[in-house]
Amino acid sequence: MTNLVQKLLVQRSHLLAAVYRRSFHQAVSDYRPSGPPKLSPYDVNCILRANEHTQDFVGGSVKCYDSNQLASNSPIEDSRTEGTCVHTSGLLLGIFDGHGGPACSQVISKRLMRYIAASLVPPDDLKVHMKNGAQSHSFINCHNDKLEFVSEIKDIYERSFNLFANELFDTTLAGFQMHQVLENAFLRLDQDLSKEAIDHPSLRTMSVAMSGAVALVAHIDGPHLHIASTGDCSAVLGTVTDTGQWVAKKLTNEHNSDNVAEVRRLLNEHPATERDTVIRGERLLGQLAPLRAMGDFRYKWTREQLEQLVVPQYGEQVIAPYYLTPPYLTACPEITHHILTPRDKFLILASDGLWDTMSPMQTVHLVGEHMHGKAFLQPLKLPKHEITLGEISQMLSTRKAGLQKKPLDRNAATHLIRNSLGGTEYGVEHSKLSHMLSLPQDIVRLFRDDITITVIYFDSEYLRNCPT
Repeated sequence: MTNLVQKLLVQRSHLLAAVYRRSFHQAVSDYRPSGPPKLSPYDVNCILRANEHTQDFVGGSVKCYDSNQLASNSPIEDSRTEGTCVHTSGLLLGIFDGHGGPACSQVISKRLMRYIAASLVPPDDLKVHMKNGAQSHSFINCHNDKLEFVSEIKDIYERSFNLFANELFDTTLAGFQMHQVLENAFLRLDQDLSKEAIDHPSLRTMSVAMSGAVALVAHIDGPHLHIASTGDCSAVLGTVTDTGQWVAKKLTNEHNSDNVAEVRRLLNEHPATERDTVIRGERLLGQLAPLRAMGDFRYKWTREQLEQLVVPQYGEQVIAPYYLTPPYLTACPEITHHILTPRDKFLILASDGLWDTMSPMQTVHLVGEHMHGKAFLQPLKLPKHEITLGEISQMLSTRKAGLQKKPLDRNAATHLIRNSLGGTEYGVEHSKLSHMLSLPQDIVRLFRDDITITVIYFDSEYLRNCPT
């Protein structure tokens, strides 16, 4: 077969894959169930609200956040973590979308935040904390934390963290760069995952190494917002204009085959003879959709390492076709810095399960409307100063009109999930939502992915008065 014919076949497979993917998502969005709903509105609410969480803050640029998750895979492969830095100011929030099992996303959702939080501590202070017996979890106060490592694996992770912290002692405050801190934490944790699987091979360490996860982390400190992204989760900022119009500002780029710059980067890292095999069917080596991820060492280790460590347990099929010049995958994040202003009202972090069904502008409009309507869920409070009957009548009329726009959910993340699965051009349709939530486990993944969302609300008054 000539090179020209091979190239034409590869191009044809890429085109067919793109057409299929777009046709599939269009079919899902146009899906209309038949037959009566299998779930009552009460059942739907119980499912949608089972994992929701709201956290309020006093002082600072963040007023509160809403988070929620809805599983498609069993067990869910998405993870999320939110926490306040203990020894420095700032809030860390992350979304982690796993693939090949939940192991990698569950592990990095906790450990990555600890690596970042420790990296933000001045070296001299960090040395004192470590000398006094500080452990990795003592650098961040996690909210709604339901996961803890078993002792067997926890000791291995703690030793890796101690080595990392000791190396941070030699850094200097004069050279502090937030971009470098975030990048270093991502890459170092990924290196530690690899080293742990090689030095301590076991079912637990290898399950983390052979699965993978994309990661999206936001660090908010006063008006400074940093976003670090590896993979295809997305962060969208909801901003309001002088005329009251909502604007969706995307702060991330997806690292997949639709990203021309990302494809070019990957091709440039490998010989020209591999141009037709590095990405096939819109996937890395024809297998993996994201072009950056943590874990997934079957695309990072040498062939010799795979044959020695992995093939005996997982078989020859673990080595991808055309696996010639590894590594093919990186955990290096793309980092964005944004200075928050009073016009920035909220930030949406979400896994691709949301973005498969909704555009950034749709999500911003929904959260913006939810912000306005949520005010009417609170009891009516009269002002403390004297007020006339006419003014009370006006307040009651305004509230009556507003109650028609009152959202069903207090939690904005739940509101987004409800609309992403049951939304139509006429609003949320119960029958559609019921069917999407009652699909059998063996086919549900064909219609929807795991969805994880965190919506962070900013304090406009604080941002109006704080120095940049």
